[in-house]
Amino acid sequence: MLVDSEVSVVTSWTRWAVDHDLDPADVLAAVPGRRAADTVAVFVAPAEVAASVEKIVRYELEDVAGTTAVPGVLDLLPQLADVPWAVVTSGVRALATGRLQAAGVPLPEVLVTAEDVAAGKPDPVGYLRAAATLGLPPADLLVLEDSESGIAAGQAAGCRVVGVGSDALRTTADVVVRDLTGARWTGAGLLLPAAALLRTVGAAG
Repeated sequence: MLVDSEVSVVTSWTRWAVDHDLDPADVLAAVPGRRAADTVAVFVAPAEVAASVEKIVRYELEDVAGTTAVPGVLDLLPQLADVPWAVVTSGVRALATGRLQAAGVPLPEVLVTAEDVAAGKPDPVGYLRAAATLGLPPADLLVLEDSESGIAAGQAAGCRVVGVGSDALRTTADVVVRDLTGARWTGAGLLLPAAALLRTVGAAG
């Protein structure tokens, strides 16, 4: 999780829900960490999925300017100049790149998007694809995720996972941080400041 697109997500999906005479709260509860096509398929008939996905992607692209970097990300990424890293997202490529650019986050060499996988999170295929492209075993990857489905996907792929944000406390992530403020790459791993920790290894209940 490198960017915060919550404002855009709420605005866009609320608009989409109203268009389809749905309760926005029900729709928004189904959105986190999932591909748009997977969310849309929960609420509309199969014949309507393609058109409905096109609509929500258009709405989200219209609201992309509201995306911001997660606190600490813009300080952390320059430290990874010689470290292979990737973004694995449930968004389509146009939306993913638009949000990263809007937040001032440099585009990674490896970007796995909704179009690149046959199944979305919590299926691990996205992270497995990223690991293969980076040429690293999944166990050597550290995943930063905020959603339950994203954390489950990272763990299912065999990666170590850091949950970002208080919502991650409801997941099985062993380490949960408020955000990435003060996070530092040491060359041997990611050092997380005590002030950011919400749950540490072994504290999961």
